[in-house]
Amino acid sequence: MMRLLVLDDDPDIGQTVRSMAETLGYQCQVTTRPDDFFNALDDWHPSHILLDLVMPEMDGMEVIRHLADRRCDAALIISSGLGGRVIDAASRAASQHQLSMAGVLVKPFSFRDLRTLLGRQPPAPPLPRTRDGAAPPALTPAMLDEAIQNNQIGLVYQPKVQCGDDTVTVGFEALARWQHPQWGAIPPDRFILLAEREGLIEALTRKVLIQACATMAGIRRARGAAADHWSMAVNLSARCLTQFDMVDKLVTLCQLHGLEPRHLTLELTETAAMEDGVLALDLLTRLRMKGFQLAIDDFGVGYSSMVQLARLPFSELKLDKAFVAAAGHSREARTIIRSAVDLGHQLDLKVIGEGVESGEALAFLSEVGCDFVQGYYIARPMGKEAIGAWLDGRGGAG
Repeated sequence: MMRLLVLDDDPDIGQTVRSMAETLGYQCQVTTRPDDFFNALDDWHPSHILLDLVMPEMDGMEVIRHLADRRCDAALIISSGLGGRVIDAASRAASQHQLSMAGVLVKPFSFRDLRTLLGRQPPAPPLPRTRDGAAPPALTPAMLDEAIQNNQIGLVYQPKVQCGDDTVTVGFEALARWQHPQWGAIPPDRFILLAEREGLIEALTRKVLIQACATMAGIRRARGAAADHWSMAVNLSARCLTQFDMVDKLVTLCQLHGLEPRHLTLELTETAAMEDGVLALDLLTRLRMKGFQLAIDDFGVGYSSMVQLARLPFSELKLDKAFVAAAGHSREARTIIRSAVDLGHQLDLKVIGEGVESGEALAFLSEVGCDFVQGYYIARPMGKEAIGAWLDGRGGAG
């Protein structure tokens, strides 16, 4: 059941939204006071929330913090008449609090604007629960180590396509998923940081790389020459860049699966510099010399991204998905994307836009010359058994 809960101190706006939402088949509750809002949140369990930023009793940023503390899983729409930079900042803050952002509405907004956001894909499922309905206990290193050893962590794959012609496949990104036998799916943001903090990230990455290479080899066998230029992208933690022989191990892994290094793209965030920047530079240079592709991930989100781009031998630049998501309504996001694409091309890098969730975002990325894209608008992450059918649905080889 799709349910929209509205918190706006202007009752007329609330009632207007109610009429719009009910036309779209939503149940809707409208509140003007935070106490009533949180009571409805607990008792009614909305699928979507529309939140006004400027209110007299509790401003929208305070409400966002409370929603994060409650681990709210409803899709959040932020509404305000404030300037675009303020509302964009509030949206980024909500995302960093791990809330599910559906988008923003700048007042005054139209029925079409609201319909666009409410018509998007439903929010991610709530965190898993035990049989008695309680949340699972905090994850421990022992639990994660057991999951790695017992193959509870598998992969899904998100296609990457050519931006100017999204019918042309150029590869996939491998994404780790933990399927716990008792609690079900545990999202990666709950276990990746734990793995890095507790020294388990190398074991986890090794498992991911083995699965990703096996899947890539299977794709190439099934698709033949059409897939020869495709690559499989795998996220690599900076903490993995501590052993100089890692490069040789990766080459051996590729050989075991009949792959060339160019079939593997390693994605690193700006933290790839690590504490030992010299070792990281040595390793990444060796990886490029062997033929592996290197992508700087989440470009634009950190203070030192520009420095890392200059000093490390990347071949690809991935735009941070927060900017891609905001491109439809934010002049600032469009300016940053345009500049990043131009910068990447001047440095002879391929530029990838991730998090593409609308035709509007895809059209803008094509307009500014982005090379490749991925996101829900193209395809959701899928199991390896679904890749063939997805490719066949696009006309065979992809």
